Amino acid sequence: MEITVHIASGFSKNQTGGNKAGVVLLEQPLTPQQKLAVAKELGFSETAFLSKSPQADFRFDYFTPKEEVDLCGHATIASFALLSYLNKLSKQQYRIDTNAGHLSITIKDGVIFMEQNKPLFSDVLSLEQLTDCFDTNAINDQIPIQIVSTGLKDILIPIKTTAQLQQVTPNFEEIKKVSALQQVVGMHLYAMEKERIVCRNFAPLFDINEESATGTSNAALACFLYQKCAFEKEVYRFEQGSNLGEPSEIFVKLVTTSRKEIQHVYVGGRGHFCETVTIDTDTLA
Repeated sequence: MEITVHIASGFSKNQTGGNKAGVVLLEQPLTPQQKLAVAKELGFSETAFLSKSPQADFRFDYFTPKEEVDLCGHATIASFALLSYLNKLSKQQYRIDTNAGHLSITIKDGVIFMEQNKPLFSDVLSLEQLTDCFDTNAINDQIPIQIVSTGLKDILIPIKTTAQLQQVTPNFEEIKKVSALQQVVGMHLYAMEKERIVCRNFAPLFDINEESATGTSNAALACFLYQKCAFEKEVYRFEQGSNLGEPSEIFVKLVTTSRKEIQHVYVGGRGHFCETVTIDTDTLA
């Protein structure tokens, strides 16, 4: 059976960069094994499969080349950028059904915002637990290293300067071991200088050594900066992917109470269509 697969980029900047994802608008169902095979054939960090949902506007299933995951920010942004490109959108508010729950999508002035789960703050890690992953001398020991999730768990690691962040040389095998031990997707490194927040993301446990844009990781980071570092912004803006030649821009909005509690989390960005390919599922292993 031949299927049409669109390739679009999420969290792109000026119609370039971002993080590419496969997007399949399902006209007939595929088995989980077929979806995994398609994702593996495409080779992107995630592929989104969209279908009809009785409870929402769309059902979203996400697959890496290795396995199914509950949620993916950049693939969702890329999917809605594609739907806009194909003139398949007729309103500004949508609801999607995912394994992480029902989430709202808001589109305004070309920026697609995706609702995330409320943050879950988990274990704080020591420098010693990361010793073999990269040179820990670059880590800012004035800020805790913590596992945080708004849908997917990441280890958030503060780096002293953006220059040191770009110079980090990861040991992917060790990062994979630590990620498995801590039951997280990967490590999200970040550095703050004046108004800039620059990030790098490593997820070798899921066969993704480094990603150019990660929505859920930056949503978790915004929550951490707000609640643990008293760093408040109307819209958090994160830079990622420049060292990969794919400059990306991720926005996060937080809705909070007078008691400084986070009520809602939204991650957003722009996206663009890249190309369309055809895959014969009968030839896939």
